[in-house]
Amino acid sequence: MTQGPTYAYFQGKIVPIEDAKISVMTHAFNYGTGAFGGIRAYWNDEAENLYIFRPLDHFKRLLQSGKLLLMDLPYTPEAMLNILLELLHKENYRNQDIYVRPLVYKSSMGIGVRLHDLACDFTMFSQPFGSYIPNEEGSRVTFSAWRRLDDNMIPARGKITGAYANSALIKTDAVLSGFDEGLVLDQQGHISEGSAENFFMVRDGVVITPPTSSNILEGITRRTVIKLVQDELGLPVQEREIDRTEVFIADEAFFCGTGVQLVAITEVDHRKVGDGKLGPVVRQLRQLYFDLVRGRLPKYCAWNTPVYGTEK
Repeated sequence: MTQGPTYAYFQGKIVPIEDAKISVMTHAFNYGTGAFGGIRAYWNDEAENLYIFRPLDHFKRLLQSGKLLLMDLPYTPEAMLNILLELLHKENYRNQDIYVRPLVYKSSMGIGVRLHDLACDFTMFSQPFGSYIPNEEGSRVTFSAWRRLDDNMIPARGKITGAYANSALIKTDAVLSGFDEGLVLDQQGHISEGSAENFFMVRDGVVITPPTSSNILEGITRRTVIKLVQDELGLPVQEREIDRTEVFIADEAFFCGTGVQLVAITEVDHRKVGDGKLGPVVRQLRQLYFDLVRGRLPKYCAWNTPVYGTEK
C-alpha cells in the first residue's frame, strides 16, 4: 500500500515529492499570494476503484480563486483533471481515501507587495487522509472571539492562502479551549461558518444555512448537501442570516466541507443541540453523502470520476 505523497505535479511535470520545492524568496511564501483547493477521492471496495468527487467543480473554483489574484494560468479544469488522474495513477493508492491539494501561486521571487507583473504557477499533490474532526457524530463547538474576514478585505469566495491565518486563529483557540471546532460570526454579528467548514442547522423541519453574503466560502460540498436535502430527504432549505442564539435552540446542526465531510454538532458553548446526540436528519445525510462520494448512488455518477480503468 502506497502511503504517499511520493509525487507532485510541479513546474509543468510530475516529479518526486522531494523535488517539489520553492525558494524562500517566492512571492506566495512571503505574502500569502496563492490559492488552493481541497479534493477528496474515495475508495469503493465493491468496485475496487477510487472515485474523485466533483473534480471539475473544484478545479473551476481554483481557477476562479486565481482570477481574484490576477493570475492568468494556461490550464482548464479538464486539463487539471487529466494531470490529477496521471498523478493518482502514479501513486497507485488502494484501499484508502485520498485528499488532493492543488495550489496556484505567485511564483516570482523578490520583495514587493502587489499582484500585478508577477509570474504564477500551478502545483498539486495527494495523500491518504481520514477524518478532519475526530468525533464526526458528536462534535463540541464554541463561538469564536475572532470574526470572519469580510469579502471587502479578502475575497471570501476564494480559497486565498493568506486568508487562512484567520481560520488558524479560530481553530487553534477553539481546540486549546477544549472544543473540536469554532463557529465564527461575520462583521454584522451573524453566523458565517466554521474555521474551514460551511454551517447548517435544522429547525422545525427546515434546513437553514447562511447565505453567500455572510462571507462564506461558496462550498461545493454545501451545494451537494442542499441538493441531497431537497431531492432525497424532501426537506425545504433556507439560505438566510442566522443569529447566534438560534443555534442554541436548533434541533440539529452540522458542518460540511471537503475536508470535514459531514460532521454533527451536538454541543455549542456547553449547551446541547437538540438532545445532544446525532439527530435523524444528520444521520440520514451522512449515510447519503458517504454512499454518494463512494460511487454507490447511480443517479449522481456524473459527480464521481473513477481513477482506475482510465488509461494514463
